[in-house]
This record gives sequence, C-alpha cells and structure tokens, in this order.
Amino acid sequence: MNSKRLARRAAGALVAVGVFALAACTSAPSDTPSGGGGELTTLKVATIGLVSDGALMLGQEQGFFEEEGLKIETSVVANPPAGLAAAQSGQVDIAYAPSIPLLNALASGVPLKVVAPADGYVPGAADAEDPAEVDDTGLYASTASGITEVADLEGATIAIPARKAQLEVVISDALDRAGVSPSSVEWVVLDFTSAVAALASGNVDAAGLVSPFTGEAAAAGATFVSAPSVGFFEEGAVGLWTAGESTLSGKADAIAAFQRAIVKSNAYAMEHPEDAIQAGIDATGSTLTVDEIKLPYWPAEVAPIDLERVNEKLVKLGFLPSAVDLEGVVVAAE
Repeated sequence: MNSKRLARRAAGALVAVGVFALAACTSAPSDTPSGGGGELTTLKVATIGLVSDGALMLGQEQGFFEEEGLKIETSVVANPPAGLAAAQSGQVDIAYAPSIPLLNALASGVPLKVVAPADGYVPGAADAEDPAEVDDTGLYASTASGITEVADLEGATIAIPARKAQLEVVISDALDRAGVSPSSVEWVVLDFTSAVAALASGNVDAAGLVSPFTGEAAAAGATFVSAPSVGFFEEGAVGLWTAGESTLSGKADAIAAFQRAIVKSNAYAMEHPEDAIQAGIDATGSTLTVDEIKLPYWPAEVAPIDLERVNEKLVKLGFLPSAVDLEGVVVAAE
C-alpha cells in the first residue's frame, strides 16, 4: 500500500450538541468463555459510526477482546457529546470522542477519563507536502466569491454544521494562523448537503465539509482552500476511548483488559489497513469502497501532548476560558 495512504487521518467526527440516542447494537461474534475458561465480561461501547471503527471491529473478529475475557457490545450515538454523557452516566462503559468535545466536557466539570487511543494523525502529518492527502475535512470556497486562500476570508460567510464545534474550531485556527480574525467571519449553520448547494449557488462564500461532501463540492466546481483539521491537531491521537469514573472504579480489570485489546487491535489495523477499513465500511453501512476512503491512522498510545496541544489552542482561540487541568485524565495502560 502507498505510504501516503497509511498516513491518512481517521474520519474525524464533527461535534454537534444533540440528544443522546443509542442504536444499532452489535456484539462480538462469540460469547463463549475465553481461553482461560472463565465467563466473558461485557463492556458496552458507544461509537459515532465512523469507518475508523474498523479497528475495533477487526479486533473483535481476530479475537483480541475475547482473549482478554471481554465481550464487546457496540452502539451508535448521535454525536460525541451524547456518547460522553452516556459514559458519564454509566449507560455505556466506554465512548468514542475526539479531544475537542472531551475537553469541553472536562471544562464543564464532567468527570471523564481517557482509557485508550481510537484514531488520529501519523507523526509529522502537519508537515505533509499535500495536507489534503492526510485530512478528510476541507474548507471550500464558492467560485463566485473569488476566494482562493485562507487570507481572502476576512468578512466572509462560512457554513459549518454546528457552532462552537469541531469545524468552527479548526477553521478558526486556520484563519488565525493566516492573520484573519475569526470574529470577522459570519458563521452560517447548514448541514453538509445544504452547504454544498449553498456553495454552488453562491449563497455562502465558503463551507467547512467532511468526506464525501468534500468530493461533491469539488465536483460541483468549488475551490479548495484549506485542509484545516490536520493543521489544528498536527499529529497523534485525536479520537479517544473514554470512560466515566464509576466505570473505572467498578470495572477496573475490564477496562485494563480493554486497553490491552485496543493496543492489539490498533496494531493489527495498521498492519492490515484494507481489512480494517472494510470492517468499518461494513459496520457503518457505507456505500464507499476502500479506495474511496482516506485510511485512518490508529495510534498505539495517547501521549500527553496530544491533549495539551488542543487544550492550549482552545484557550488561545477563545473556545475555553482557561486551560483544563489534565492531571490524571489519561489512564495509563497496565
């Protein structure tokens, strides 16, 4: 496989405030006792339905969780805040969330911990020759706007799917680095389908999009301006497996087993990326093929800098009033 393909970032989820909803429950393919002969411990894991979930799914198929005495029951929630709420309340044991909504939750006093990496960017991703090669988000401009680069966006109208969420954050960072004040922009909330149409009609100057809507915008003649997410996160773990304090105290052994199984699953996915992507496609019901998807990167660990970098940038951009205390947030694997 082309090395650039292995450097693709995971399909980053956009953060939108929504109502908690669990759906599409699935489980590991076997619930027989593990090799040690004991009963399997069930962990309820909430995802947001990303193709990068393929590492988790493939790990189940390979028996990594069963080897650790675990049975995984997965469910899909509406968005990361919903998953974090479910983890905090104990409705699920573990939930997927990118670092931005996690830090927002921690800033609000929600007691959550990071137990394992889910997806992210390879080391050095921000220095990629073509950022679009490692980023499945994109900032596109309407042809009518005449905008060709981030510096042209002063006073522009930019469509995003939700306010104060991930695309607004990463686009604000791109604006700030280009010397454009994010406060000069008029943010317009539109779903992705409507945003692509608004670009085509010229009703907005630009729009923040994710794949496959980036492809639709390009096909309709919109101008690619920036790949904002990789510039913000730079490298390392972005998507995280999180748990509430009650789960950590009540199911410590099971969480430790999950951590070990995830390390195995992520490593196996990196060695067999097409298989992992196909597992994610199957799990999400996507109609895309492996070649049409920017392959995720599945990290081996969550380094402190992965959260510290985002923490500092959220404060600098005004999305957090002060830095979140990250002491003890990442639970070390045993």
